[in-house]
Amino acid sequence: MFTFHPMVESEQDARQIVEFLTSNRFPFHVRAEHSEESALDAVESGRFWTKESQGYWIHDGATRLGMVVLDDLEDDTPMFDLRLAEEFRGRGFGPQVLAALCALVFEHYPDAVRFEGQTREDNIAMRKTFLRTGFLKEAHYRLGWPTPEGPRVASVAYAILRQDWETKDTTWFEWDDLPA
Repeated sequence: MFTFHPMVESEQDARQIVEFLTSNRFPFHVRAEHSEESALDAVESGRFWTKESQGYWIHDGATRLGMVVLDDLEDDTPMFDLRLAEEFRGRGFGPQVLAALCALVFEHYPDAVRFEGQTREDNIAMRKTFLRTGFLKEAHYRLGWPTPEGPRVASVAYAILRQDWETKDTTWFEWDDLPA
């Protein structure tokens, strides 16, 4: 059972955030590696505890698996930034964590109509996680994601509607609805 513990503006959470970000690599994020300075900048910016964004520690029982930040919380379409610790990747936790995250969003944010996430086109594990959790691909932004390796890759956006989460069904749409 995955649980989410809100981060709070405290010295303890600030230290733990910096430790987590600097001790793990995130190859499919815009910033794959954090220095202590960049992690501190993120903490000091309020990234993890404002009206607009809220960070959570992800736990499986007593084990901390990673963190997630919910963004755009004052809009009806929150987004998320999910980061599992390196030691917990590739173990099949993704779909279960994302399903639990959907429950958190739709149960605690009553104005949320849809829940969205984006990833790089080459992050196949996350793209499959989206699909296995009931998210639908809604956009493919060609060359939309700069990479530290050099060439840009596409950014792919997925979302789940509240009604689809409630009914466990998917509201489809016609992707090629307008012929040239």
